[in-house]
Amino acid sequence: MPTITPFLWFDSQAEEAIAFYRSVFANSKGGPMQMIGDGAERRMLSGSWELEGQPFMAINGGPHFQFTEAVSFMVTCADQAEVDDLWEKLLDGGKASRCGWLKDRFGLSWQIIPGGMFALFNDPDRAAAKRAMDAMMGMVKLDLAELQRAHAG
Repeated sequence: MPTITPFLWFDSQAEEAIAFYRSVFANSKGGPMQMIGDGAERRMLSGSWELEGQPFMAINGGPHFQFTEAVSFMVTCADQAEVDDLWEKLLDGGKASRCGWLKDRFGLSWQIIPGGMFALFNDPDRAAAKRAMDAMMGMVKLDLAELQRAHAG
């Protein structure tokens, strides 16, 4: 099977971003870094790491490209406590959006999703599914208990 690795382009803060993401996710590992320069000028060109078993790569490529909401990382959480924890950590220095989306301090978009949410939306009872979807559309950070209440009517 091929391995697909997200490769993230940062202006100059890739090393800081890697440290930040590794601090947010408990199950993380560092990987090799390619350094350039000497002495005080030594800095990271590219680096790799893992979050929850997913490999990532980053490069300090300069200001040519920026992240947009067209690409995001969706994290399905085990429970509401995990949603709350990851939301607060990733939001530090970033900006909340809606429907469980946020942009972190580096401009990368994340969707923090409670496990079980999609089962509510896929319910054969289309009225119940619509109530849950409508509730989600009015939320910033997702609240599974609220979604379940809306689903139940």
